[in-house]
Amino acid sequence: MPSTPIPGKNAPDLDLRLIIGTDWSLKAQSPDAFSMIVFFRGLHCPICKSYLKEIAAQLPTLTEKGVAAVTVSMESEDRAKEAHSDWDLGDLPMAWGLTEEQAHDWGLYLSEKIKDGEPDLFCEPALFLVKPDGTLYLANISNMPFARPPIGDLVDKIDFVIEKDYPARGTHAA
Repeated sequence: MPSTPIPGKNAPDLDLRLIIGTDWSLKAQSPDAFSMIVFFRGLHCPICKSYLKEIAAQLPTLTEKGVAAVTVSMESEDRAKEAHSDWDLGDLPMAWGLTEEQAHDWGLYLSEKIKDGEPDLFCEPALFLVKPDGTLYLANISNMPFARPPIGDLVDKIDFVIEKDYPARGTHAA
């Protein structure tokens, strides 16, 4: 059973390797507004392709709003590079090699392979916004590939959140 990160509390640690050969650490991030971490299923997922293409298209707007995005999967480096290239994701940062332990820390659902072309084990999609002080602001965790927050809606709400100093919601576990 995965743990569930709680908004308003410190986000779990996350240290990743990017496909460009550098390291990415959540603790080292200093965005003006949020770090946006997008967990995706992998190269085999056409919905991931569409979703990440939407994020890549919104990357200049996200950056302008002070949001630094990174995408990550449990894929191998080669498969992550293939996805980034084949999906034409431009400057959207992509990490690879998420571990089961890291997925657990972030409360992600894991799935086993059900058809050819899928990895033996992969994470299901999730999106998190983490404030510059390291506290979790938004958590959207899914167990299905087709249940994700619309990126356009999320991007549109960033200004509201910042201008109104809107607090994290869902700060108490059930």
